[in-house]
Amino acid sequence: MRYSAHITAIIDEGAIIGDNTKIWHWTHISAEAKIGSDCSIGQNVFIANKVFIGNNCKIQNNVSIYDNIHLDDDVFCGPSMVFTNVYNPRSHISRKSEYRNTVIKRGVTFGANSTIVCGVVIEEYAFIAAGAVVNKNVKAFALMAGVPAKQIGWMSAYGEKLELPLTGNGKAKCKGDGSEYELNDGILIKTNTN
Repeated sequence: MRYSAHITAIIDEGAIIGDNTKIWHWTHISAEAKIGSDCSIGQNVFIANKVFIGNNCKIQNNVSIYDNIHLDDDVFCGPSMVFTNVYNPRSHISRKSEYRNTVIKRGVTFGANSTIVCGVVIEEYAFIAAGAVVNKNVKAFALMAGVPAKQIGWMSAYGEKLELPLTGNGKAKCKGDGSEYELNDGILIKTNTN
């Protein structure tokens, strides 16, 4: 076994788990789940069958990752944040054939107790504030907060707020690592390799 798991963890036969991944207390990983290397899977986490988790992801305590959720590398899921996979659930109606795909790109951060309504794409390095409810696609590097979540700023890949307008054009430098960013018509790109 190339990963480590607490004795209370339940890992169904067939699950694919990468090297150096750590799985903590009372976590359940389903048989068809695919988890990359160097991940940390916290206490009381559930990972369903049709789930892909990339490398170096951090899943904090009390997070459930249901079918049709895809996390790229370096995603941070804060404590008790929530994913969904059915848009309009009813207890008395089976909607397993209606699961919506949710795609989370590289480097995204989810604050504690945030909720992600299924069927969205959250682009690279977006930052979802604690308690936010995301119900639409999110731009790369966008800082989202509120219920429903609205963009309130921009975040660098390093995790520092950038001094830029929400729309239009501009340039900014990250105070944390010196990386540079350019805003063109409301789309932010990183312009150097820091």
